[in-house]
Order: sequence, then C-alpha cells, then structure tokens
Amino acid sequence: MLRVVLGITAGTQGSFYLFGTGNPPPASILVGVLLMVSGAALLAGCLTPVAGALTAFIAGSMAASLLPLPTPNLMDSRLTAILAACVAAALIFLGPGALSLDARLFGRREIIIPPASRSNDS
Repeated sequence: MLRVVLGITAGTQGSFYLFGTGNPPPASILVGVLLMVSGAALLAGCLTPVAGALTAFIAGSMAASLLPLPTPNLMDSRLTAILAACVAAALIFLGPGALSLDARLFGRREIIIPPASRSNDS
C-alpha cells in the first residue's frame, strides 16, 4: 500500500512539473521526469529501494525549498513533503514486498534462524 500511494503521488507531482505550466524550465523537466519514472517504478515494485531513495531525495529537496515548486502542487507545505520523504524512507527499509516485480525477478528471501544450542547444566 505504501508503494502504491507514494508511486501515485510521485507520478502526479512529476506530471505537475512537466505539464503544470506552459513552458517549464529545464530543471523542472528533469525533476518531473525523475518523479514520474520513480513513481512508475514504485507502482511496479521495480528497484524499490532506488526509486524510494530518489523520491525521498526530491521530496526532501522540496521541503528544504531547494527545488522550484510547480504551480499545481501536491506537496504545498513542508510538512507534506517531509511526510512523503518519510514514507519513501520506510519503503527503502521495508523493500518491495511480495506482490512486486522485484519479488518475481529475484525471488523471495527466507531467513533461517538456527536453533539455539542447549547446554546441559545437570
């Protein structure tokens, strides 16, 4: 659910960068394309840690006012941009999940914990 919500948000924000104004500057085009690509990757579950890191970096830059904001803006306050960055950070640490392209390509990981050795204190 985190991947879907953040992917849709990033893709929509990227489209605002690209199509929100008549003639966007080159920096806005780059940010828009990166957000749309990372949003699509998050939706598909492909390269989730990379796409999450890119989205977190862009949202953090928007919160710090390092990037120009588009005219229609989903992340109109710093708090919203910080929350998007936190969700992206959670995705980086959680991974893509079972229903993702990464799970199909690389397989599910299983961690086997060996049984604890018992000492005979008798």
